[in-house]
Amino acid sequence: MSMSARTEILVGSDGLERIRGTSVVLAGCGAVGGYALEGLVRAGFGKIRVVDHDVFSDSNLNRQVLATTDTLGRPKVEVACERARSINPDIDIEGIDMLLTEDNAPEVLEGDFDILVDAIDTVRNKVALLRCASQTGIVTFSSMGAALHLDTQAVRVAPLMKTSVCPLAAAVRKSLRDCDTSRITAVYSIEPPAVTPTDRDDHGKSVLGSLPTVPAVFGMTLANEAIKWTLSRED
Repeated sequence: MSMSARTEILVGSDGLERIRGTSVVLAGCGAVGGYALEGLVRAGFGKIRVVDHDVFSDSNLNRQVLATTDTLGRPKVEVACERARSINPDIDIEGIDMLLTEDNAPEVLEGDFDILVDAIDTVRNKVALLRCASQTGIVTFSSMGAALHLDTQAVRVAPLMKTSVCPLAAAVRKSLRDCDTSRITAVYSIEPPAVTPTDRDDHGKSVLGSLPTVPAVFGMTLANEAIKWTLSRED
C-alpha cells in the first residue's frame, strides 16, 4: 500500500488530490509546530514552507517531536525539512531560517500559498505575522498558549475573537482589534494556567512549564483544521 492509501480510504481520491495540491506556510517548528508539521506531512500536503530561527537544545527534549539527542544544536528548520523528506520524499518543502519580525512578515507569506499555520510563541512576533495575514487574507490557523496546561480535553477551536481564558489569546485579540480577523481560527485552551511562571531565560523571556502531551494536541489540531478546510474549500 502507498503512503496515502489509508488517508484515501477516508477522504477519497478527490480529497487526497485536494490535500496534495494545497500549499502551507508553517511559522514555528518547536513544540506545537513540530507536531503540526508531522500532521501536515503525513496527511500529504504537497508544498510546505517552514520558518523558524532557533536551534534545538536540551530543554526541548521533553516536548518537541523534532528534538532528539542527535538533533541538539542543529537549526530547527533544517531538521524539519529532513524529517518531512524522510516521510514523503516527493514533498516540496522549503526551510527559512529567519526570526520573524514586523519588517519581514510579508516575506514569510510571499508566494502562492493557501494556508498559514502559526505556531509562534512570542506575542510581538505572532501579532506581526497575524496582522500581515489579515491584510493578505490568507486562511490562518493559529496556536495560542499551549504551555502551563495539563488538560488535553480543554483544547478548543474558535474564531480568534471568540477565544476566552487564554492570556496569550487575550493579548493577541487586543493587539489585533483594528484588523479583520475573520479568516483567523485559533486553537486554545479553556484551562486556566496551572502555574505562574517566575523564571526568565538569558533573553528575558519567561520560562514556561510544559508537558509533551498538550502541545502535541495543539499541533495536531492545527494540522487537522488545515485538512478540514482543504477538503471543504470551494475551487
